[in-house]
Amino acid sequence: MQAETTETLPSGPARMTKESLFLEGPRSRKSEFMIVLRIMKEFITGFRTLHFVGPCVTVFGSARYRDGHPYYDLARRMGGRLSEIGFTVMTGGGPGIMEAANRGAKEAGGRSVGANIQLPAEQKPNPFLDRWVTFSYFFVRKVMLVKYSYAFVVMPGGFGTMDELFEAATLIQTRKIMNFPVVLMGSDYWSPLIQFIEKMIDAGTVSRDDLNLLLLTDSTDEAMSHIEKHAIEGFGLHRRGRPRRRWFLRE
Repeated sequence: MQAETTETLPSGPARMTKESLFLEGPRSRKSEFMIVLRIMKEFITGFRTLHFVGPCVTVFGSARYRDGHPYYDLARRMGGRLSEIGFTVMTGGGPGIMEAANRGAKEAGGRSVGANIQLPAEQKPNPFLDRWVTFSYFFVRKVMLVKYSYAFVVMPGGFGTMDELFEAATLIQTRKIMNFPVVLMGSDYWSPLIQFIEKMIDAGTVSRDDLNLLLLTDSTDEAMSHIEKHAIEGFGLHRRGRPRRRWFLRE
């Protein structure tokens, strides 16, 4: 496997963003009210942009793997297979694994959407997206990545990918969302995590049923069978026409 590259982010005031200002502590009532309005605007923009995307499977993974890396190629195949069984492929909209999954979807003739994020080191939407929206706030973006999805495919990645994996797993565990399938692709990469969860089970901090939320595999065929069984059949999904756009809403 190729090693992941490292990135240097700017330091000091250049790193201050809307989200960091929001999270740095109490501000004036006026400032916090204006922040609430900005957050609400981001939610509305996300809802309007993604309203017609159809049932999605969200693919999480590192932004650092490039074309030619085995994990990039695997994500590209996954994107194509997900499109073939009728899903729109959703990602964080950036490079690496996200680009690969979106690329595979486009190459298979499927739909490809992204929920991009503004970062100090700018992350541009990848060129394989039919629709995308760029967010300032990570928590708004994560809501969008979950809201429209009937399954989650987790490719190898870093802190962000771990955050997204456990966000989805926690929402399912606590029944905030339905029991959507979560597929971990890459046995070598994820096996240490599964072993750690086994230790958590032994310690009594999670249950055996919580581990059963996750499928660990290297096989795209096994992943597709799992998603078809637990998402398409489990939730009674079927192909239908797209919702009608409303001219008076400027859709």
